Amino acid sequence: MIIASSNVAAGPSLVPALHLIPVAPSLERSVPRSFLARLHTSLQAVKPLWQAMQRDGTCTAYQRFDWVSTIARHLVPRRGAEPLIVEVIDAVTQRPTMLLPLIRYRRPSHKVIEWLSCGVCDYAAPLLAPGLALTAKEAAAAWAAARTVLPPADMLRVRGIPRHVFGVANPLANLAQARRSSLVSTGIALDGDPETLLQRKCNPAFVRDFGKASRRLERRGELRFVEAQTPAEVEEIFTALLAQRLARFRKLGRFDLLTQPAAVAFHRDAAMQGLKGGPVRLFGLRVGDEWVATCYVLVHHGALQGLLLAMAEDSWRRCTPGLQIVARAMIWASQQGLDYYDMSVGSLHYKKDIGGREMPLFEIDEALTLRGRILLAGLRQADAGKAWLQAHPRTFEQLRAGRRTLRRTKQRLEALLPGKEARL
Repeated sequence: MIIASSNVAAGPSLVPALHLIPVAPSLERSVPRSFLARLHTSLQAVKPLWQAMQRDGTCTAYQRFDWVSTIARHLVPRRGAEPLIVEVIDAVTQRPTMLLPLIRYRRPSHKVIEWLSCGVCDYAAPLLAPGLALTAKEAAAAWAAARTVLPPADMLRVRGIPRHVFGVANPLANLAQARRSSLVSTGIALDGDPETLLQRKCNPAFVRDFGKASRRLERRGELRFVEAQTPAEVEEIFTALLAQRLARFRKLGRFDLLTQPAAVAFHRDAAMQGLKGGPVRLFGLRVGDEWVATCYVLVHHGALQGLLLAMAEDSWRRCTPGLQIVARAMIWASQQGLDYYDMSVGSLHYKKDIGGREMPLFEIDEALTLRGRILLAGLRQADAGKAWLQAHPRTFEQLRAGRRTLRRTKQRLEALLPGKEARL
């Protein structure tokens, strides 16, 4: 049985959230749990419960309250979206079991409910009460209860669902409608002596090339790996990261979220919060007076989460500054006592050279109306096209090269015709 209760724009959770009592393992129960759900449209309404689950239960870095509240402040309004925080409660004990952070946004032709991510969260997983372990039937029942209190929409989409979060099963990955994504995540355990980390974990060829590139950098000036520890250092390194990243993506002819002012404001704000207990850490690799590589990471629950990586190009390319800063960030994490380095989403060759292990991600697409079914069919066709291109990298690269040629031609035409926009 599923019991659902909607309380839109409700005040704080009815259950005190200062200290959560661990949930009894579901396997010890003779009767599967039933659930009710309560909907909140304000993060502040569930802040005490959210922070307690973050502290005592299971939560990814991307579902931390400080990270999500910064998304809500900078990016949610930009999308014209509204937050939908679903609190799922054990119907018998009345104890909260999970929080699902979602948003709903409207387009002229449709409404969509999706994870509260706005493009800056690699992973989607509910915040879970301590000790919570759900069977597949219980996960389905909890999801069904949450669905009952959601407002009308045409589609419900969740991307980047990991199978586990810090060893705890993710209920979303256990749903029948969760299908395997074309994307993967990559990570590596940071056990042992930091001084020998690279030699023990990485491909021998990578270790050899790392040493050669380090010596090339040192010949060009004093080489320093810098952690931003003051507002001035955060601003300086973030400004360098932004310039490097935009230059690279412009050259590749690819879109980058950091072209949007709201995304820049979000990342800068979150980086500044990292100086006051937030999850963000900013690193820069400096040669003399020049930043040759930068990276933006999250630190949470003993893990380093890679998020943004940027590097200088042109004369620095042979020094592989991007790999240099990644390797040094790994060593830094190990020195800080962190035991895992998550290299983010995407299957790139360098991640395997470093010793990373790939893990599958899942996604949920649910059409809630006829319009949603039509839209979803179109989206799946687009996904199939992307998957085909990934399986045929040569064709994909030819198309990208053609796109870059068109972009350069357009730029040349605009230079010859000042004040006019070339259309190709």
